Amino acid sequence: MENNQRLVVEGGYPLLGTTRVSGAKNAALPILAACILTTGDFRIANIPPLMDIKVMIKMLNALGVRAEYLANDQVVIRNNRKIRHIAPYELVTAMRASFFVAGPILARTGFAKVPLPGGCAIGIRPLDIHINGFKAMGVDINIEHGFVQMTAKSLRGARIYLDFPSVGATENIMMAATLADGTTIIENAAQEPEIDDLANFLIQAGACIEGAGSSTITIQGVSRLVGRDYAVIPDRVEVGTLMIAAAVTRGDVCIKGAVPDHIEPIIRKLKDAGVGVDVTPTDIRVVGSDTITSVDIETMPFPGFPTDMQAQFMALLSIARGIGIVTERIFENRFMHVSELMRLGADIRVDQRQAIVKGVPQLWGAEVKITDLRAGAALIIAGLVANGQTRIYGLDHLRRGYYELPQKLERLGARIHLI
Repeated sequence: MENNQRLVVEGGYPLLGTTRVSGAKNAALPILAACILTTGDFRIANIPPLMDIKVMIKMLNALGVRAEYLANDQVVIRNNRKIRHIAPYELVTAMRASFFVAGPILARTGFAKVPLPGGCAIGIRPLDIHINGFKAMGVDINIEHGFVQMTAKSLRGARIYLDFPSVGATENIMMAATLADGTTIIENAAQEPEIDDLANFLIQAGACIEGAGSSTITIQGVSRLVGRDYAVIPDRVEVGTLMIAAAVTRGDVCIKGAVPDHIEPIIRKLKDAGVGVDVTPTDIRVVGSDTITSVDIETMPFPGFPTDMQAQFMALLSIARGIGIVTERIFENRFMHVSELMRLGADIRVDQRQAIVKGVPQLWGAEVKITDLRAGAALIIAGLVANGQTRIYGLDHLRRGYYELPQKLERLGARIHLI
């Protein structure tokens, strides 16, 4: 997408109708990386054709795994060749999640050389937790000239305590442990639904994993994994984003294919704010209210309020009645969207890791720039209720994590188009 392209959002139109959620990028990426561990021919379904997904597919092909994206949101995997052990610099630095390949490469070859990763500039996301886990499994680590070089004659099971319940570290260590000798126990593990999804894929391939989705995961190493057809879970962040968009526009939207248990904190906070939310096992209906009341949110690891929904919820609080306090506990630099929301008339004051949001009666259209992926969704949400036109630049960020979000909103009645 060219840099001069922008979204133009005409505010004031309620979202009405039914939409279907796409597959979860944050589940698809580690599952695709886990394909390095497997052999055979199989398909992964419900994969959204996002920029990050395309980078990971390029990564797999560069490492010797034949991966091809099909038009029906499926990726065909053919893994019957020798795995290469060096991850290309240009791919890893393009997307932080590319570091997920480290654990699988180590497990398959005993040696991995991976560049230090890139990604959104939303704060420090150290690799120490990954690296310390690998060290406990007998891996020699050498970091120099921008590369992490990892060597192990054989991976061995270990008891590993994570200093922080990092999603990426939990997934990376779990993948490496599937082919290690002996038993690995990960304590203080991340509990996000994406962890459970990765474990289910690996178990279907022959891995022995217990406790995924809890704080303690036990992995008994096996000698071989054989890939099987699998479907990725729906994107809980997209569900939450669509819910908030429906709420702020006083709309009435049914979101098909959702898993309500994955977004319980969002459901609860929206209800606290006066928004109507009805759930079934697979659908969520959101009915907006004439008056949204401010609430406080504090981001925490799952099952707490997700940091990936903080910016979108702040957009809602910007037009709510009263004052809401947003506390960011995960990333120290995830308030970059505040200045852009203020350009639209939001009344927000930042004090270190807290943002005090005083709701205003009306936002006003303006030119704004997306600073990171979730900030882009927040600016679209704000534009949906702003008076006049909001012109949004920096769309590359948005395309990294949302599949056709503007088009989905347009089909629900939003006045939004690309220039």
